[in-house]
Amino acid sequence: MNASIQDVAKAAHVSISTVSRSFTRPELVSAATREKVLRIAEELNFSTSRSAAALKTGRAMRVALLMSDHIRLWFSASVIEGLNQVLHAEGYDISIFQISSIEERRDFFEMLPVRRNADAVIVASFDADETEIAQLASANVPIIGINSVMPRELGFTAAVNIDDTQGSILAARHLINLGHRDIAYVRTNRDVSLHFSVQQRFDSFMECCAGSGISPTVIVAQEGPDRIRRVLTDLMSLERMPTAIACQEDGIAVPLIFQLERSGYEVPNDISVIGYDNSFYANDIGLTTIAQDPIEMAKMAAEMTVKLIEGEKPEHLFRMIPAELVVRSSTAKYIA
Repeated sequence: MNASIQDVAKAAHVSISTVSRSFTRPELVSAATREKVLRIAEELNFSTSRSAAALKTGRAMRVALLMSDHIRLWFSASVIEGLNQVLHAEGYDISIFQISSIEERRDFFEMLPVRRNADAVIVASFDADETEIAQLASANVPIIGINSVMPRELGFTAAVNIDDTQGSILAARHLINLGHRDIAYVRTNRDVSLHFSVQQRFDSFMECCAGSGISPTVIVAQEGPDRIRRVLTDLMSLERMPTAIACQEDGIAVPLIFQLERSGYEVPNDISVIGYDNSFYANDIGLTTIAQDPIEMAKMAAEMTVKLIEGEKPEHLFRMIPAELVVRSSTAKYIA
């Protein structure tokens, strides 16, 4: 049975915090003390642990993950799964920082100096500004983005992004080519701008429609447990129902289809609905959507992260992954 950190501290006649600092902040420990802790760790068969690997390399063996949404949601959970598949195999832990409000955002960056115990920072779908990126960069570790706004311009070390501009254009053209002109776009409106794809998807969709002389009605899905019911109320309060609804994400489109059908509308005979993500249940209910693969994107980001930590330079630091239109049964031609 492997020795614990307490066993190492006792045998080395140092505190547990000194052993911990030897693993994670070696610059704060004298060379003699660090060498002694390393020797005793090996004698106690501590070398097979992740902490011993950190001791030998001078790394924390930890990656900080900054997220802008609830962990339980499809995109967030998929990103964590993809990162873990690569980072866990390489001996790294993931420390998750979920930020979904102005207060959490302020607290995170105020406490950043005490959270630098990581070998890299991964920023997932978080709209960080120049000042915040500079604060992250002050930790002197690689910063890798996943669906992050203008990563190259803001000073990220590397990034993997879905092409949301292309994806939204595909969605708009699909509805337009089916003959729809009376279109509604359902989006979220968060109190703080955190989620990059929200604005990018919206702007691209609206611009493409404008090019065909179409001005979609915008419906805002406010945060809360009854947001889809309120969206349906807003739609039915319009002078006339749209013939097609584009949703910012599948998390809106899937429950909206059920609400529409409960209210007597047939999808797609009365109303076409298109989502974005190709997430859980999209295939099961026949949702036409724009596909992205956050697990694969996260794996790419994790592989780049490991290389950057080890001092290597990936062949492509900034990768743009094309989106894909997946046509199913929730959209159909408009028949006047």
